[in-house]
Amino acid sequence: MQGIVVGLHVNPDGGVPKFPVASLTVETNGCVGDRQRNLKHHGGPKRAVCLMTTAVMKTLQREGHPIGPGTTGENVLIDGISSEVLREGVELQLGSVVLRITSDAPPCKTIRASFIEGGFKALSHQQHAGRTRWYAEVLVEGTLRLGDEVLTINEDGQAGNP
Repeated sequence: MQGIVVGLHVNPDGGVPKFPVASLTVETNGCVGDRQRNLKHHGGPKRAVCLMTTAVMKTLQREGHPIGPGTTGENVLIDGISSEVLREGVELQLGSVVLRITSDAPPCKTIRASFIEGGFKALSHQQHAGRTRWYAEVLVEGTLRLGDEVLTINEDGQAGNP
């Protein structure tokens, strides 16, 4: 399956929204220039990058939610990859960077401004399977750029070799 990087976002002060950047250096411990305020639930090697698909964002927008790129804390917005493909264990190559999805990113009240009446659980994998952001660990560090190709290395959630 192929896709494309359509958004890269960071917030040097932490929290949301995250602001657009043209390129993003991705390291084992996270995205350079991005900060998390709550390290108990965000960041670290197993949650180094937060991903979301445009399909999920567009579904929420069609429902009337005021969500937009970076407003829910995703570092990378990708288009062309089905939300159904993404799950724990799936490996993705984005340009020269290789990531492995480690878990869904449960929504919290800090992203409520992106939802009608603060209903942030509209982005909950627990309530709507696949309608979520995903956390990923970095298998190969590098720099992402808008327009980078996104490839699934494996779609079965079984460990693959990048």
